[in-house]
Amino acid sequence: MAGPGWGRVPPRRGYLSGGTERRCRELLAAAGGGGAAAAAAAAGAAVLVPLCSVRGRPSLLYTLRCRRLPGPHSGDVSFPGGKREASDGDAVATALRETREELGLELGEGSVWGMLRSLPDRQGMLVVPVVANLGPLENLKLSPNPEEVAETFTLPLAHLLREENQGYTHFRTGGRYGYTLPVFLHGPHRVWGLTAIITELTLELLAPERYRRKTYVPGRHLAAPPHRA
Repeated sequence: MAGPGWGRVPPRRGYLSGGTERRCRELLAAAGGGGAAAAAAAAGAAVLVPLCSVRGRPSLLYTLRCRRLPGPHSGDVSFPGGKREASDGDAVATALRETREELGLELGEGSVWGMLRSLPDRQGMLVVPVVANLGPLENLKLSPNPEEVAETFTLPLAHLLREENQGYTHFRTGGRYGYTLPVFLHGPHRVWGLTAIITELTLELLAPERYRRKTYVPGRHLAAPPHRA
């Protein structure tokens, strides 16, 4: 799913245009068959990747998880989402239900563009990122659940696409270089971990000629050689 494979980049203010939506829906649908579909069906969790516009600027909506939450993700920057429940028909249903529970937003499946590929979290559980467009944020009333969400904030796509706001962290395993993950800087909160990887995949989808992948996991499809400073 390397950036150039997503096609030509739209004009900066066209990231959420009808033409971009059609292109992205087609690409996500084409990438979602075979093994990707099986992985999504087997995934234990899903998150919504909430595209939106803020005063006309294409943006992504993030949450800051409440520190009172149990588990390793408390206090993390995240997208709305969580574990799949037995009543959820699929990953899209999980992402929409979790968004309703966390943010009080009732979204229809028509807002969903498609699914990015499933990714493992820190515990190895597969998570399905579900891309959706909320539309103008000014037209929505967010009601964050204080038991789960400490804060919501947005970052413009233009901010995320500036190289000075992009970084990466090298991790060591067994005393040697292991892998590299992206980080996004200079916003209200640092975006890192799985949320940063999903942000990266979203930028590659929306702006394939403007974003250069930072993630590098040797021997995996996710890998692309990182830029070494």
